[in-house]
Amino acid sequence: MMKIRQHFQKWMLQEDLNFLLTNRIPRITLTRFMGWWSQIKHPWVVKSSMAVWGWFSDLDLSDAKLKTFDSLHACFTRELVPGARVVNPDPAFMTSPCDAIVGACGTITQGQVFQAKGFPYQLQTLLGTSGRCQHWPAALEGGTYITLRLTSSMYHRFHAPHDVQLQHVTYISGDTWNVNPVALKRVQELFCKNERAVLHMQTQEGVPFLIVPVAAVLVASMRFHAVDVLLNLRYQGPNEMLCDAVYAKGQEMGWFEHGSTILVFVPPGYDLAMGIAPGQEIRMGQALLRKIKA
Repeated sequence: MMKIRQHFQKWMLQEDLNFLLTNRIPRITLTRFMGWWSQIKHPWVVKSSMAVWGWFSDLDLSDAKLKTFDSLHACFTRELVPGARVVNPDPAFMTSPCDAIVGACGTITQGQVFQAKGFPYQLQTLLGTSGRCQHWPAALEGGTYITLRLTSSMYHRFHAPHDVQLQHVTYISGDTWNVNPVALKRVQELFCKNERAVLHMQTQEGVPFLIVPVAAVLVASMRFHAVDVLLNLRYQGPNEMLCDAVYAKGQEMGWFEHGSTILVFVPPGYDLAMGIAPGQEIRMGQALLRKIKA
């Protein structure tokens, strides 16, 4: 059975087939359906759905606070047992806000960053036309960006990378393209097309930076503790939400309802922490960005 499953997963990873099955579909309709399906509290639905999910991923619940769940949603948004993640306490480091696989990363140059090699996008396009976001490309010029991809089987909650203040949330509705490497090498400006939220952040030392959670197919639903509404494809409220939420380093800020991507943008003065490179799997709390000594 294990060999059959491995062959099945390998077959699903073929690029043309993967792109076809995860993108050339009614993405928004299926995403809304998944949102409804995942909330069903019926043991047969939960058991069968998790069995199917297991064929597509390497779901590991060994560090989950609960081992059984009354819905798929409860499993997607699961909490961990205390001590399952260790947060680097050194104030010289910003830590990873989530469990993830590191994607494209590097220097923000002339307002341009990359989603994959050969696939650039403009930071301003990602952030939209809101007046609240107009100053960010200049403020971040010469700084560092890093892409963090959460797979469906990973822990889906995200946390403060430093002692920070969340000052504002800009919500941008959009599509739900898959955000896996196959799609990132085929769809131009993919992150700029998908539903996303711009979190306007500042460290306790006054350093401004951005965290941008990006939704994806089957995922388009985000919850932030600082905002009293669920942001998803049905949300019709204001796009600009003023916040004044203070978080200690490692404190939970919110979650995705399945898995997706978090983009982090910091101004000059930080560099990638040792060992951080595309393809590396990283856990929440691990050193991500290092403050450059003056």
